[in-house]
Amino acid sequence: MEWVDRMNQAIGYIEDHLTEEIDYSEAARIACCSVYHLQRMFPFITEVSLSEYIRRRRLTLAAYELQNSKVKVIDLALKYGYDSPEAFTRAFQQVHGTTPTAARSAGAKLKAYSRISFHISIKGAAEMNYRIEALKGFSIVGVEERVNTDEAFHVVPGLWAKAGSEGLFGKLWEVRSPDHPVRGILGVCADGDWGKSEEFSYILSMVSDHKPPPEGMIAREFPEATWAVFEAEGPPETLGEIWRRLYTEWVPSSAYELAYLPAIECYLPPEENKNELWVPVVKKSTI
Repeated sequence: MEWVDRMNQAIGYIEDHLTEEIDYSEAARIACCSVYHLQRMFPFITEVSLSEYIRRRRLTLAAYELQNSKVKVIDLALKYGYDSPEAFTRAFQQVHGTTPTAARSAGAKLKAYSRISFHISIKGAAEMNYRIEALKGFSIVGVEERVNTDEAFHVVPGLWAKAGSEGLFGKLWEVRSPDHPVRGILGVCADGDWGKSEEFSYILSMVSDHKPPPEGMIAREFPEATWAVFEAEGPPETLGEIWRRLYTEWVPSSAYELAYLPAIECYLPPEENKNELWVPVVKKSTI
């Protein structure tokens, strides 16, 4: 399948550059998605973050070289992207449980992490409720926070709690566009393409034409686009499962690809007992 081939090609690029600086943007280009989506989907599919996969693979190769050559630790540290032997030693110990020097000894126990290869496994999973929406351009206003991708599952709930305690939701409600299809309080995942910082912007917001935005808030414009809208019944936590199934089930088998626009988590009023994930998409090329 095309999606599987692209993901394996992206892994091939990473593997070919383990001793060099890895350009996340290039890996994402090969996978035909944004850096944000590549970094976010990776742990859903592999249960390890992209940065951790790269670290484990580098230190696996480093351990092999230590046991099979007389390479100096300082040279090996520089080869695999560490600024100093001390930084390399700390990382090596975290993965292997021993120092690079001790790893040369006969009988030293080391860990090996193999290259990942993607395959499609057909399962009888439950249905996913979704619809396709074509929307004209619109704008949102809200409060923007920078979030580390690896820490998002822990950090984002804290942002919502903070917003609630500070009365942000009431302020957003006052400036909302009430008749827009994208409704409720929004969590917008944006700006994940800034290289190796592995951060993205999370914007607690609402669709609004209010200009200028209220003090302390920012405005963000969305162009005309096509959206895949997924329903998640139950409490807000169920959106995490929708994200997982989006990447592991829907994207590989659908007629759409992820577009280079921010995704939107749409939290509806509690009485509706559901929420929505709005993901910008484009039709897959048939060429």
